[in-house]
Amino acid sequence: MNAGSTVSDSNKKSYVFPIIIIGIMFFAIGFSWGINSYLVPLLNKTLQISSGQSYLVVGANFAAFLIFSYPASRVIHSIGYKYTMTLSFFMFAVGFYLFIPSAKIESLPLFLLASFISGMGNAFLQASVNPYVTILGPLESAARRISLMGIANKLAWPIAPLFLALVINKSVKDVNLADINLPFFIIIGVFILLGILAYFSPLPAVKAVGEDPGSVNDCPYAANKTSLLQFPHFILAVITLFVYVGVEVISLSTLVDYATSLNLPNADLYAWIAPIGMTVGYICGIIFIPKYLSQAKALLICSIIALTGSLLVVLTPGPMSIWFISFMALGCSLMWPTIWPLALSDLGKFTKTGGSLLVTAIFGGAVFPTLYGFFKDVVGSQDAYWITVPCFLFILFYAIRGYKIRT
Repeated sequence: MNAGSTVSDSNKKSYVFPIIIIGIMFFAIGFSWGINSYLVPLLNKTLQISSGQSYLVVGANFAAFLIFSYPASRVIHSIGYKYTMTLSFFMFAVGFYLFIPSAKIESLPLFLLASFISGMGNAFLQASVNPYVTILGPLESAARRISLMGIANKLAWPIAPLFLALVINKSVKDVNLADINLPFFIIIGVFILLGILAYFSPLPAVKAVGEDPGSVNDCPYAANKTSLLQFPHFILAVITLFVYVGVEVISLSTLVDYATSLNLPNADLYAWIAPIGMTVGYICGIIFIPKYLSQAKALLICSIIALTGSLLVVLTPGPMSIWFISFMALGCSLMWPTIWPLALSDLGKFTKTGGSLLVTAIFGGAVFPTLYGFFKDVVGSQDAYWITVPCFLFILFYAIRGYKIRT
């Protein structure tokens, strides 16, 4: 496995401040996704639509990754990581603004458009921050850096519905669509400020080993290749990330809805179950990788934990089963931090394009939660979680064999 990156100023430069800045951006990503967990039951109730239709808001948000991930890579090539991050926050602000007229006229199509545009901002931001933090230091310790980012990201998921609940000051069962105007105006202002912060932040320029035309021989595996299709370990990683993001979003975004369907009191508070499980996993990643665990071994262990958790969710009594979603989340925690460096390993000059295609895999967050919503309409909330089992089995395959395949 190749060392991680080259830096324009100095290889020995301290990355503490850049990590803090990128951590704030990962928090913003998690917050934007956490909004969905509040909107799904709200739209389900106020618009009197099915669960499958309400989960289309999640689907629209993640569908943007399929369309805009590659254009994001071209923008990064043109203006660099930092200015692409700046642009993404203003895209977010436009998307969030559209939620306000969506609520006023109670239009599901306009809600879907608003969610799609905020997802476009998310796609550009993810295409920037994920490869950036991966190659900011040695590749073998990338999972530690991404785990730190993951803590910021996943803790933001439950903060979003809690923020909305606090500002609106009503139970989710009593909220009307017009009540979301004030919190969304606040969110818009914050994201504009984050865009300004990104623009003026002193983030160092980074490049992966072999990415510069003059250093292609530093990565001999990639030097003579002409297409990412010649990297089987990478192609499998894209598929693995696709199913992983889908099941992670299910574990994070369905908790309030599942608690509501089980008639559990204070359903909003159950949003914390998955983020706590993921945070525990991230802390373990920071402690054990790479000193005690390789990134591949960590992925293997997490795959087994997640698979076990998904089976417990569907096989135990309902009020008990919701707590086992924390096992699913614990298993998911180190999947993103480990799959990224395993996928980008040996890509050399294809690193930027590879990073953007990996971001395309976030489209899984549109597919699987939407399928979960429609399955819920047919088989009920608990049995709908069966959709996660084959996904975790495929991730287990990648952890055992897939990442090793080379041509």
